[in-house]
Amino acid sequence: MSARERVLDLVFPPKCPFCQSILKEPRAPVCRACQPKLPWLEGKAGERRVDFADGCFSPLAYRDRVPEAVHRYKFSRVRALGKPFGVLMAQCLDGRLEKGADLICWAPLSRQRLRERGFDQAELMAREVGRLLSIPAGPALQKVRNTAPQSELEEESARRANARGAYDVLPGADLAGKRVVLVDDVVTSGSTLSECAALLRQQGAEEVWCLTLAQARHDR
Repeated sequence: MSARERVLDLVFPPKCPFCQSILKEPRAPVCRACQPKLPWLEGKAGERRVDFADGCFSPLAYRDRVPEAVHRYKFSRVRALGKPFGVLMAQCLDGRLEKGADLICWAPLSRQRLRERGFDQAELMAREVGRLLSIPAGPALQKVRNTAPQSELEEESARRANARGAYDVLPGADLAGKRVVLVDDVVTSGSTLSECAALLRQQGAEEVWCLTLAQARHDR
């Protein structure tokens, strides 16, 4: 731990993302009390199908204390939660990809939503995963149409229509032959991830794997 990190831990003690208690172990992603209570997805339970992707991994189910923590991160603008969430996601991904990965990217916010929130929650998590697993992380996609939050839409058909045509590949993105990990916070219908994965495939990505903090429901 650097001197700067030690000072920050003294001034702003890290808190558990799920109960907000001060962490006795500052580098731990969650507190000891929450660790056994969280809805962990073990093995195959943490995998699901996403169209145009090779698979999707998630360490947690979107229930119990998880929705409140994700809501606090995104809508209360607690950007510090990107780091512990990224740790959990890195732990989930580590060792799962036989051939490794060449790039970690994310499903980006629109410019309008980014101005409102002040940060892109998927980007912070993606960069932390990349740092921990020594995989380059960077933007490959852009959101070209501001849409209603997917969380406000109940029907899967509405979610798919909402995501359709909302993204595009960044000009100059070099994805040919690359194994790409695509990050987002929560997978529900998979509409956003499948839309983004299709674009990455069209741009020449050899493999596209999705990684989210949580999944809201399994395949139907």
